[in-house]
Amino acid sequence: MMWQTLAFFFATAFVISATPGPNMLLAMSLGLRFGAKRAAWGGAGMCAALAVMAALSAFGLGALLSTSVLAFEIVRWAGVAYLTWLGIAAWLAPVEQPGERNTAAVSGEGTPARLFLRGALVAFSNPKALVFMGALFPQFIDAAAPLAPQLMALVATMVVIEFGWIMAYATGGDRLAAKLTTVSAAKSLNRLTGGLMIGAGGLLALARRV
Repeated sequence: MMWQTLAFFFATAFVISATPGPNMLLAMSLGLRFGAKRAAWGGAGMCAALAVMAALSAFGLGALLSTSVLAFEIVRWAGVAYLTWLGIAAWLAPVEQPGERNTAAVSGEGTPARLFLRGALVAFSNPKALVFMGALFPQFIDAAAPLAPQLMALVATMVVIEFGWIMAYATGGDRLAAKLTTVSAAKSLNRLTGGLMIGAGGLLALARRV
């Protein structure tokens, strides 16, 4: 793969990843509730899922979802339901006393394994991402060259960019949460976190096949 092609893909993926969507809204909500360091586990889950989805798109699953209305809608509405459930749970979560956010993050739903799984499930819940990758990657692949090295380069570039933006959103959420130091502010934080996830579900509900 020529470096010019990879550079153009980098620029394209950079702009696309920056756009607020389910992944970025989840990253911000995790940063708000658990801090940027723990949100990185959710980001790792999202990136792992994206890498798997990229591989699946190479095997034609993206094309299947782009042509099968039923398959696309099943995946999409399952994702909407999951994101909405996460949002309601965050909205109704018990209010933590000021300064207890880090303590609460160590146990329960703030464990690395749970955050990783949550990130992976949210990424997998967006069928449009799979369809989009199935349409995007062929534009940057040279049919005359070996496929595997090119696909690995594209996926690695995409994952690095995605994780960078995930951490940018998570850090923003973390800094905002650090300014909320009262019980009433903590309640508002829960509602903001829940609203972000419900909003992510709304974005996914509006998604259409590309």
